[in-house]
Amino acid sequence: MGLRVYHEKRHFGRTPEPRGRQGQRPGWRFVIQKHDATRLHYDFRLELDGVLKSWAVPRGPSFDPAQKRLAVETEDHPIEYGKFEGVIPQGQYGGGPVLLWDRGRWRPREDAREGYRKGRLKFDLEGEKLGGGWMLVRMVGPRSEDGKNWLLIKEKDEFAKRGRAAEIVAQRPESVATGRSIEEIAAGRPAKKKKAAARVRRAALRPRTRARAPKKSQDDAGEDEKAGASKRLAPARVSVAKLPGARRESLPARWQPELATLVTAVPPGDQWLHEIKFDGYRVIARVDDGRARLFTRSGQDWTDRFIPVAEAAARLPARQLLLDGEIVVLRPDGVSDFQSLQNAIKSPRGSKLVYFVFDLLHHDGWGLREVPLE
Repeated sequence: MGLRVYHEKRHFGRTPEPRGRQGQRPGWRFVIQKHDATRLHYDFRLELDGVLKSWAVPRGPSFDPAQKRLAVETEDHPIEYGKFEGVIPQGQYGGGPVLLWDRGRWRPREDAREGYRKGRLKFDLEGEKLGGGWMLVRMVGPRSEDGKNWLLIKEKDEFAKRGRAAEIVAQRPESVATGRSIEEIAAGRPAKKKKAAARVRRAALRPRTRARAPKKSQDDAGEDEKAGASKRLAPARVSVAKLPGARRESLPARWQPELATLVTAVPPGDQWLHEIKFDGYRVIARVDDGRARLFTRSGQDWTDRFIPVAEAAARLPARQLLLDGEIVVLRPDGVSDFQSLQNAIKSPRGSKLVYFVFDLLHHDGWGLREVPLE
């Protein structure tokens, strides 16, 4: 669709909305804006092909998979619109306050362009309020409105809820950018004191142990360095059974991966560890007697999409393993690139897939989920 319709509908000398232009670099941002225009609704936007594909959701998203929310496709918006919060003057198109309700990253389950074209787009959201698997389905028949009417549906996974707990729009009405309500934005009140937001893996909450060696003299330290030079690269031999917190168990058939937790400030103190946030797919590898299967965090079997990773995991020197990590493709500078990963899924045999494992959950009959992180 492009931005022609967006530009035609607006007088940028009268509205604070960004003019914007079509982006050149691929990205996977999503944003939801609460918009009180002729009637209150939520604008659901997914970045694709340099623009924000947009749908107006009158009742907003719900965590209840049984709630199929109407989503009316509207004109594409520029990427810059994802940061907009303010008041569109009355008399202008869409006049009324706009609140930045949620933002983050989205992950298509399949080829995003093909899914959009066919009218069945499956994806995961990693936002400050929304998470887990979702689906946009184009309606057909008398209610299709020339293909503009879709349904926004939550997938049945660990994020799904029922009843009042599912109505996230009622529980979390505030802006993720300024903390204001839609009424405060309409009244022109200033942003509330901003708090740092950080996503912290629950693994960081596990107990840590640290042994402190007695201080040595400079000479002693130098001798130790020489003596230990040949040993430094030797792998540590660890008895899994002796690890504190390890317990006997069968290889789990089901598991609940540890997910990011939204907090209001970056945790201070020496007891926290920090990890790189990779731009890929979260994958659990289950190895059992020489056969490996790969699962998404919502439990879907994606072994066929990452065959080289499954084959490598199956060759690891253990009978049973449960690994938690992220599958990525790296750019030449070592940074993970989600677009390259999307391309790699189409021909996994010829791609350079990398599986960064950041947790060992089970090893040969021993459950390790209660073992200290260090």
